[in-house]
Amino acid sequence: MNFCFSIILFFSSCEPSVQKELVIQNENTESTDFTAKVIRIVDGDTLEIMYGELPVMIRLEHIDCPEKKQPFGTKAKQTLSDLCFGQNVEIKFSGDKDRNGRYICVIFNEKGINLNKEMIRLGMAWHFKKYSKDNSYAELENEARKNKVGLWQDTNPVAPWDWRK
Repeated sequence: MNFCFSIILFFSSCEPSVQKELVIQNENTESTDFTAKVIRIVDGDTLEIMYGELPVMIRLEHIDCPEKKQPFGTKAKQTLSDLCFGQNVEIKFSGDKDRNGRYICVIFNEKGINLNKEMIRLGMAWHFKKYSKDNSYAELENEARKNKVGLWQDTNPVAPWDWRK
C-alpha cells in the first residue's frame, strides 16, 4: 500500500511576522530523502540549500567543525565548499532541528560521497558524540588523529564545544 506524506519545514524570512513553508512530499514512507542545490557554505558544518524557491539551512549531522575564528575554521569551510558548493546534493533528512533552527541531515555530494564522514576523514571535524552514537564517525576521527590529518596536525586542537565556552 502506498501512502503519501508531507514533511513541513518552517523558517522565518527577514521579517519576523512572515513565515515561509517548505513542504517535502514523498510517496515512500520509509524515506525522507530529497535532492537540492547547495547555494552557500556558512561554515564547516553548515550549508544552505535551495529547495524549490526557498533557501533552507542545513547542519551536518554527527559532526562539529572548528568555529570560523578557530584554527582550521576557515579551512573546514573551504573543504566543505570544495566538496559540494553549487552541486545538487542528496539529503538524508531526519526531521530534527538544532537549537539554532537548522535542519540536521546527512549529505551526499554528486559523486556519492558522504560529506559528514568525509569532513572527519579529512581531519576537518570532530565526531559530535554528545549528539551522535554512530561509532563509524568515532572510528574515522581516530584514524584521522592517528595519521595527523587536518586539524590533528595541531599539537593541541581545541574542540569547538570547548572553544565556544
